Amino acid sequence: MFGIIWHDYFYQPLFNVLIWIYNNWADQNLGWAVVYLTIILRLILLPFTLVTEKNRRGEEELVREVKRIDKEFHNDNLLKKEEVRRILKQKKVRPWSKLVSLGVQVLVLILLYQVFLRGITGDKMMKILYAWVDFPGRINTDFYGFNLGSTHDIVWPGIVAIGLLAEIYFDYRKKKFTISKADLAYFILFPAFSFVVLWILPMVKSLFILTSILFSAIIHQFSGLIFRSVGVAEKAAREAKKITSEVVKTVKK
Repeated sequence: MFGIIWHDYFYQPLFNVLIWIYNNWADQNLGWAVVYLTIILRLILLPFTLVTEKNRRGEEELVREVKRIDKEFHNDNLLKKEEVRRILKQKKVRPWSKLVSLGVQVLVLILLYQVFLRGITGDKMMKILYAWVDFPGRINTDFYGFNLGSTHDIVWPGIVAIGLLAEIYFDYRKKKFTISKADLAYFILFPAFSFVVLWILPMVKSLFILTSILFSAIIHQFSGLIFRSVGVAEKAAREAKKITSEVVKTVKK
């Protein structure tokens, strides 16, 4: 039962979309078809990505607020706790958005692995192609001299590892906190572990993850501008409301 659901509702639709992109958009280059598929997937997941980015901004602002409260009310622990509780209640964080986005990407990674594991030869392909998808003939798995199905490649996993190092480094640098041993271990071990795993798997996995990382970096930059503008507007509105409230109180007196 599970095998039928997996094949009919996950594997076969993804495979057909990939081959359709291969035929129509990628000039019969499977590497570019995977890149386009990744971008389409990330665009579909864009609402969840933006919520995740908003949560990240909120968490950064939350840390700053807690530090400010700790500094202003260091002599009054009771008032400090009340202020922290108020801030935590005000800042709504939705961790489910990140889980949804990561879950779908992991699912697609597994499906892509299954595509290359089963093979993409003519006989197997004809059995699962939809009527609206043309038979592409022999699939071109060459991507600028690299075979998408090859394993133990060091170049593409290496590029992904460097990308992860850069992403973590700039994230640490922006937060401007003292790096602990756990942070340093994560900075080194996570990219290293990713390199080893991707070295074992087909090279197409590295291409998928690298495309997703670059997409995330672009969205991160644009969302920063959007949420920064929204944050300034919200802060101005709060200040205006505060001033109005003070004026009303003064008039009543």
